[in-house]
Amino acid sequence: MAGGPSVDEGVRTLLLLMPRLVGRAKRLPVPESLRSFSLAPRHLSLLAYLLFDGPLAVNELAARLEVAPTTVSLMAGDLSRSGILERHEDEADRRRTIVSIAGRYRADVEAWLAHGARAWQKVLAPLTPEQRRMFIDTLEAYEREFEDAVPDRGGPRGG
Repeated sequence: MAGGPSVDEGVRTLLLLMPRLVGRAKRLPVPESLRSFSLAPRHLSLLAYLLFDGPLAVNELAARLEVAPTTVSLMAGDLSRSGILERHEDEADRRRTIVSIAGRYRADVEAWLAHGARAWQKVLAPLTPEQRRMFIDTLEAYEREFEDAVPDRGGPRGG
């Protein structure tokens, strides 16, 4: 094991590690101002895209989240009725709806994501760009393989 764990040892380690990571992520405290909205992890992903990438069209969000546009429309509708998101027509194409985080909740969403962002920055910073790419590619490949291995539960992923 001088060069690293065997594949089986790596699988064992990761199978034990992943539930702990998911458990910690689920215990991440929701900011006080957002607690009454019953936000789920899928909302966190949507909010993260809007925070990092700025306002996006519903179809762009759907593609990034890998869900149907109707799913994003429903989530955005719920969150906009709650005041967390704002929706408006795209001036260039009135058929498109643009979604953004409401100004009064932006700092709270940033605070919610900050814990995870700081942890990722700390562990990714010492890696070379190539090592970061390999790490990210590996996680994405795992996600794809895991998705392919899970029996179909009907409907698009996350939808």
